[in-house]
Amino acid sequence: MTDQGPGQALFHFVRHWARRPVAADAGGEQGRLVLVCEAVHALSQRGASVTVNAIAHEIGIDQSGASRLIKSATAAGYLAMAASPADGRRREASLTPAGRSMLEQAHRWQEEIFVQLTTGWSDKKRHDFQQAMTDLMERSYAMDA
Repeated sequence: MTDQGPGQALFHFVRHWARRPVAADAGGEQGRLVLVCEAVHALSQRGASVTVNAIAHEIGIDQSGASRLIKSATAAGYLAMAASPADGRRREASLTPAGRSMLEQAHRWQEEIFVQLTTGWSDKKRHDFQQAMTDLMERSYAMDA
């Protein structure tokens, strides 16, 4: 792997983590619920409309798959669907208090995994890595626009 360029290393990292569990249930139903709630949270943080199509794009799946995930998360009490304030014909998702709580637990788990992965790193190295990843994500979103 040492002969990989930085782009290859980045995409290898993405492929590796894309197939890893996103929650303690090894990517089962709870993992899917975390995934859809993460998408709703991320879209909201960016000030984007949180429609079914936007969620589908954020997760990288088709609209029908996103719709099923949203339905499951709504039934579990993690999401609420309501008419869009900008266009009453469209429905948008938002996190419920239970959804925010579940997402906070998932974020704590993510931070624990990061600490395990970076054992032996200095605080500066951790911060520099976080900043580099943040810069990459911001540039990625700008390229999507």
